[in-house]
Amino acid sequence: MNGRTLLFLEDDKDLQSLVGTFLREKGYRVEPARSAAEAQAVLARVPVDAAIVDGLLPGMTGADFIRELRKTQPKLPILFASAFWKDLKSHELLTRQLGVVRIIHKPYKPEELLVWVNQLFPAPALPPPPPPEALEEAEEVDVEVDDLAASLAALNAEYGARLKEKVAALEALLVRGRGGDAAALEEAYTVVHKLHGTAGSYGFAEVSIRAGQLEAVLLPARAGAPVDVAALDASFRTLAAAASVPVKPAAAPPQSSEGVLLVVDEDAKLLAEAERMGRQVGVGVVTARTADAACEVARRQWVDGVLVHLDLGGPLGGLAVAHALRAEESLPVLPLAVTGARDVLEERVAAAHAGASLFLPRPFTARDFSAAAERMVAARRPERARVMVVDDDPDAIAALTQALASDQIEVVGLNDAHGLMEALAQHRPDLLLLDVQMPGPSGFDLCRILRSTPEWQDLPVLLITAHLGLEFRLAAFQAGADDYLSKPVLREELRARVQARLERTRLSRERAERDGLTGLLLRRPFLDGLRARLAESRRQGKPLALCFLDVDHFKQVNDRYGHLAGDRVLMWLGRLLGARFRREDVRGRWGGEEFVVGLLGESAGSASEILARTAAELSDMTFDGDTGEPFHVTFSAGIAVSPGDGDTVESLLRTADARLLRAKENGRNRIEA
Repeated sequence: MNGRTLLFLEDDKDLQSLVGTFLREKGYRVEPARSAAEAQAVLARVPVDAAIVDGLLPGMTGADFIRELRKTQPKLPILFASAFWKDLKSHELLTRQLGVVRIIHKPYKPEELLVWVNQLFPAPALPPPPPPEALEEAEEVDVEVDDLAASLAALNAEYGARLKEKVAALEALLVRGRGGDAAALEEAYTVVHKLHGTAGSYGFAEVSIRAGQLEAVLLPARAGAPVDVAALDASFRTLAAAASVPVKPAAAPPQSSEGVLLVVDEDAKLLAEAERMGRQVGVGVVTARTADAACEVARRQWVDGVLVHLDLGGPLGGLAVAHALRAEESLPVLPLAVTGARDVLEERVAAAHAGASLFLPRPFTARDFSAAAERMVAARRPERARVMVVDDDPDAIAALTQALASDQIEVVGLNDAHGLMEALAQHRPDLLLLDVQMPGPSGFDLCRILRSTPEWQDLPVLLITAHLGLEFRLAAFQAGADDYLSKPVLREELRARVQARLERTRLSRERAERDGLTGLLLRRPFLDGLRARLAESRRQGKPLALCFLDVDHFKQVNDRYGHLAGDRVLMWLGRLLGARFRREDVRGRWGGEEFVVGLLGESAGSASEILARTAAELSDMTFDGDTGEPFHVTFSAGIAVSPGDGDTVESLLRTADARLLRAKENGRNRIEA
């Protein structure tokens, strides 16, 4: 138990029950209140360490309550939860004037709220490793976790069972409201507001979305405007339909081996053209004409990104598609691009707020489409990034590692700044986190050293410090730092800043290091990656297989079927090499029709088997010449393996090249190892 007491001011008893149960299981004491008066009674009765305040309370807003609370408790940490209050002006009112620590947007998950609650209080020092006998107690911990999961599952099931009752009561209120009963209309708005904010927390995301749409219809009526009966009925019907189906967490659809783009548009000709462009650039295209159809496609199969018409069904109607897709449990970070006929700043801003990272003019070209598809596929399937943390405090390294480590980020720690250059050569990180004050060279000194070293001049560097005065900020940027973080480092801020830098670095490298036709590494970055894998193979005592590939009779393909057909062959081979190997394998285009692949941990035999599968897949493909005539292609390959065939990149390249030549001399369409 951590002994912290929380005031939870929320008028929706369902959300109170769910969140209260979860926070109590995590060691917090939760004092619930459903109105401002109840909250004041709680505050008069018990001291609290923090408060969670809903944005809309009976008879007043959450902001008004906080304003009154600040007269007696100016320093109390407060989390503010609401489905609204998302504009900058409101954000400034809440955070700067009312001292709100963080605004949480509904619907939220209890686990998400717990993150923000934990950050309100200083973290205790990391405990020492448990003694061996402590392992015997692991089963008891598992039982506690299972009990919590069972408790939450029971609450979810109970809420789902009551959904139909809630919707039936809402329908009765709306009938009275349409007849002129203002009080019933106000009560209906309250019910819908609670559904919007709470249903998603229980796992009913579709109900939450539909309730939000109905809430938007009801909002003008609260201010005295006439009720749009048609919109009201239509919104209620969609909400009722969503609430009538029991919701179970959907399993993520299997990932396709090739890039898949979902194009959402009402124009049948544009959809057909997008499918044609997809076949040309090696990207699968699936289509939909409505928001519901788009969500159904995304639930049914893997998609790497969505290209949606900004004005689908009406001005800015495509944004509803974006919000609906992002609300799906498995798609919160789905890459999104919009296409529109008007290049208007306000519309671009609206699209960006909906999560769009790309804007394509209508009609778009094959080049625009290809670039958008490649960018979204790369963002959806990022290669694992490596972050290095340099700090003399092992506890700080452990905390930063715990905050950042994931399937997408590997963290390497270094507690001796003197070994930085050797560690960089060994691990080759994508980003560096430097503590400013360390024994020996400071973070400023290390940053200057990196910026004077050609190999590391472009490495993103974030400084971590307890000082944020003007002099520090100037010194940080003058030393060459890209950004800085203040201590204590907030987990979510750290992740956001690191992810933003990594994404920009990835995009920059994509442009500088990738071949535009095949999407594979160019020669120089491939060699850099191969050297890193070779060093890793030495440290781990594993073999490294280097494969040289060459498309058979490629000059004849160009001469007979056309250079565009030849480009399609190279593009598809690049796609195969990019999709059929592991993330840690390095793949590149050596030049012309030659390709190279580095396979860590593979012997000559296993590497031959891997390449044979790719060769068979390529030979089964049917390509079309520039005049439509079909043809097939094959490739030959030579393989060299370290350490038996050499322990340097140069020696491996020579051996693999010689074996490739032998494969050609022996009749082509074969692999020599």
